[in-house]
Parts: sequence; C-alpha cells; structure tokens
Amino acid sequence: MCALAAWMTWKTAVMDLPLGGGKGGIICNPKVLSERELERLSRAYIDAIAWIMGPERDIPAPDVYTTPQIMGWMMDEFSKLRGYTAPGAITGKPLSVWGSLGRDDATARGAWYAIREASQVLNVDLSKARVAIQGFGNAGTFGATLGEQLFGCKVVAVSDSKGGIFSAKGLPYKDVLHHKEKTGSVVGMPGTEPVSNADILELDVDILMPAALENQITRDNAARIKAKIVAEAANGPTTPEADAILHQRGVFVIPDFLCNAGGVTVSYFEWVQNQRGMPWELEDVHRRLDRKMTRAFGEVLAQSRQHTVDMRTGAYCVAVARVAEATRARGWA
Repeated sequence: MCALAAWMTWKTAVMDLPLGGGKGGIICNPKVLSERELERLSRAYIDAIAWIMGPERDIPAPDVYTTPQIMGWMMDEFSKLRGYTAPGAITGKPLSVWGSLGRDDATARGAWYAIREASQVLNVDLSKARVAIQGFGNAGTFGATLGEQLFGCKVVAVSDSKGGIFSAKGLPYKDVLHHKEKTGSVVGMPGTEPVSNADILELDVDILMPAALENQITRDNAARIKAKIVAEAANGPTTPEADAILHQRGVFVIPDFLCNAGGVTVSYFEWVQNQRGMPWELEDVHRRLDRKMTRAFGEVLAQSRQHTVDMRTGAYCVAVARVAEATRARGWA
C-alpha cells in the first residue's frame, strides 16, 4: 500500500494535477460478498476514515474491485456523517450522484492516447498494429474496446484470471465481451486458441498492454518480450531488473504512472465539476484528457532524451522535480 501511495504521488505530479498521493483499501474477497454485504463494508470503511477525508483534504477514487455503485455508497455515507451532501469528497461515482462522464474508460483511454504518441515516435502504424492485453478488468476491457474503436488496432490476445485466448485473425471486442458476460471468463471463446497469462506476454505483437497484476515482466521473461511498445495499464507490472533489459533491447515502455494516469486525471476532472457545480460534456472530458496525456508524454519523452534514460526514469525526472519545487516554494526545504 505504501508503494501504491508513492506511485500515486508521482502520478499526480507527472500529470501536473493539484493533488498528492495516498492509498487505502480493505483486505477481503469481494467476489464472495452479497451486494448488501458490500454496501455495509463500504460504508464501514468510510466511517473509519472520514476524519481524514473531505473535498479539500483526501479524496478517494476507485481502484481494484470497486465500482461506481460502491463509490456512490461511500459518498452517501460521508455526506450523512457531515450532515450535508458532499459529492466532491469521492470520485468515480455514478452519474446520478454527480459522477463524471468519461470516468468509466478513462484509464484505458489515457493509455491509448499515450500509445498514440509512442507510435508516432517509433513510426508504428496503429491501424495495422497487433495488440495483446493481459488482464480483462476495467482497463483491459476498455483497452481492447478503444484500441479497435479509436485506431483500428487488431487485438489478437486477451486474458483474465482464468486464462487467455488468442486468434491471429483478431478478437472483435463485442464478441469477447459477449462471451465473457455469458460464461464469466474469456477462456473457451469459440474460434480461439488457449494461451496462458505468462505466454501472452511473449506473443509476437506490436503493442503489449499489461493490465492485470504487478511483477509480470521480470528478468526471467524480459528477454522474450517481442512487443515494440509495452503500455503499463496496471501498476508495477515490470520489475526494475526487467526494465533494464527492455531498455537495452530497445523496447519502448510507457511507465505505469504515466500510462494509466487517465483514471486519476478524470477523477480530478470530476472533483473540479463537483466543486463548481457544473458538469462537463463528454467531448470536453475527452479533449481535456487528451491534452493532459499528450503534454505529459511529451515532457517525459523530452527528459528521457535529454538525459539518455528510459521513459520511466524520464517520468521520475519530471515528477520528482515538480514535488521538489513545490516543497521549496512552500518553505519546507
């Protein structure tokens, strides 16, 4: 949790958002809980941390196994404790309780904006690009959907916790979503070949999107990664040892705290809308997110080239410098 909090600090800094970094959660298996149990647990969590929360203090956002409904319960519980409705205290809420348009696919959309910028650096034609996605949660699902919708990419492999599927002809996202909704997993989709979560990382593709767990690309498999671009939609999918190997081999890694920063960026947009009491149109959210991701990518790339380092180190150059400058400006150093 401490590592995630640190990542969030660098993520908001690299995106130049007026936010800090923090992480919290509940150790449980939400898949075995009823809806009523989830609601009680969500409200109890807010009861425990309400004293450090608030629109001007700490603003929780969704993460693994949270849904808009859960965030809505949390906002309601905080509002009950305060005695007034406080939509700006929680982000990722349903639209009916002042959530933001575009928050659902923000993580994946931001990642694809970053991939678009990387493809221009590497002269990769996205309309002909082959994509493999490890993980089929929020980021992975929308990653497959938007890759096809926005750029005409061919997603050839996807996986979830039960395994993966591959098809050289491509996996139309609507077919994959239908099969997942029908069976509970992408595994066994007709017309596909099985592939493991480990093997999906080593497929001969142009773009690899790790969107599952941390420590998936290690020193043991980094030399076998064939993708030109690794877009880290998950937090910490690449170990430091693997980072060095990929950089040496010329694999372009878009680091997690840049690549998946679309989620926290649109959470910030949601907070701004709540504070102003003025919702934005979906086109406004997309345009602002595109601008933020494009600018951040350019700044990180410039640092990477200036110091002849990989993109992750370039991202740290940007983020740490901003935190250091803010620390000096406030008289703390």
